[in-house]
Amino acid sequence: MGLQEIAVGGIYLSPLLIYALMGFVATLAFRSLLHWVVGEYALWYEAWFDISLFVILTAATTFIFTVLLESP
Repeated sequence: MGLQEIAVGGIYLSPLLIYALMGFVATLAFRSLLHWVVGEYALWYEAWFDISLFVILTAATTFIFTVLLESP
């Protein structure tokens, strides 16, 4: 997919939107798994944790789709 625009019905979308949605879904899955394993009250500053986990997983998704899939 790379970092080029994606045409959907004549509208160009940024690939970062797709990567952010994938990162959001991965964040929800990872957070649910973590709460099931660790417990609900074990995490301090839960909102900061959620935001940082979203940023990390979105960056990882972007890295995977841009670097690893487009290398010759």
